[in-house]
Amino acid sequence: MWQILRKGVVGATLLAVALGAAACGSGDDADGPTIVVATFNFGESLILGEIYAQVLEAEGYAVEKNLGLGSREVVKPALESGEIGLVPEYTGSLGNFLGVIPTADEQSTWQAVKDAFEANGVTLLAYAPAQDKNGFVVTGDTAASLGLSKVSDLAPVAADLVFGGPPECPERLNCLPGLESVYGLTFAEFKPLDVGGPLTVAALDGGDVDVGVLFTTDGVIAAKGFVLLEDDQGLNPAENIVPAVRMDIVEAYGDDFVDLLDSVSAEINTPELTEMNRRAGIDQDDPADIAAQWLADKGFISG
Repeated sequence: MWQILRKGVVGATLLAVALGAAACGSGDDADGPTIVVATFNFGESLILGEIYAQVLEAEGYAVEKNLGLGSREVVKPALESGEIGLVPEYTGSLGNFLGVIPTADEQSTWQAVKDAFEANGVTLLAYAPAQDKNGFVVTGDTAASLGLSKVSDLAPVAADLVFGGPPECPERLNCLPGLESVYGLTFAEFKPLDVGGPLTVAALDGGDVDVGVLFTTDGVIAAKGFVLLEDDQGLNPAENIVPAVRMDIVEAYGDDFVDLLDSVSAEINTPELTEMNRRAGIDQDDPADIAAQWLADKGFISG
């Protein structure tokens, strides 16, 4: 999975604006540094950020929220510089940014990425069972008419199809370059859209694209009757959700802090995350309310 924003001036500008904006804080009663929880700029990340921030607040930690900060091009430097302290990450995509070659093996990917990130002053806590990968999606009608159930089924027809995805898809190893190198697919046209969001959904719905990129935990896939094509050649690696945290914060708060977040992560599974995404994307529920209900249901906070 990736969170994309154009590099360079745009990223730098967003970083300055977002970090300069007023953050929502919980107070300064905790004995340690304030933990600035940031997220990427899409719904699932906002929900996950709320989950980690709210449980920390409930346990008396000093927390500020900088949710929806931007893409990894924006968030990663802010985390490494200490301007933010915690981000819900994705193991495989983060590995690609750190020069690690991720695989489908969850533990080895997590360990390799953790080792690489610690050189930059950031560590990974325990990863969640939940994974969210980039998925290649077609409408039910397209799947039925072309006999599509897995990505390799696109080989005979790709040259006649329009592919839609994030603007950076032509540069991402797990998007168009990977589809070409792993699956031998070359599409008739690429249309730049958004990062697994409403533009992609509308383009699929309206027939403007034949194949689109959505996140595999997106509740809209089932709601719209879309077909998520099986990644039968394993283009996308393990993408477990994991808190990436400044090492100085871990050192300041110790085992209680780590154990709390590890216990939360252990409860985040893919079906429940997909349902939370459905509530945010289809029902338009507030991510903060979705997170609070999940935490209450799991017994982490009072309902």
